Amino acid sequence: MSDHTKQRHADEARERWGHTDAYRQSAARTTSYSESVWAEIKAELESIESDFADAMVQGIDPDADAARALAERARLHIDRRYYACSHEMHVALADMYTADDRFRAHYDDRVDGLAEYVAAAIKANAARHT
Repeated sequence: MSDHTKQRHADEARERWGHTDAYRQSAARTTSYSESVWAEIKAELESIESDFADAMVQGIDPDADAARALAERARLHIDRRYYACSHEMHVALADMYTADDRFRAHYDDRVDGLAEYVAAAIKANAARHT
């Protein structure tokens, strides 16, 4: 991703969510991240998304323990690296993954239908924890 694209995404995030506690917490945490920490974060996310794709391709139901465990791993990744991410917040993100064309494409470019699968696993995980 080019520096220009990164800046455009950062500007959009600030415009959409800059008024939220989650945005402020994420900004406070990420300003101190080194390049090596960003590389770790990217590798963690790649692993999570790859494992979701594998689970979907293997036919694992999004309500199955394995898929819910992946959803919890994804939630904890956000919680640990960016901002406090409750199950309710994670469900809101899941809705965005399917409603926003860019997020949907991010997942569906990996495997067609992955955005819906991830969202369903997140919602199943949240339902189990509430």
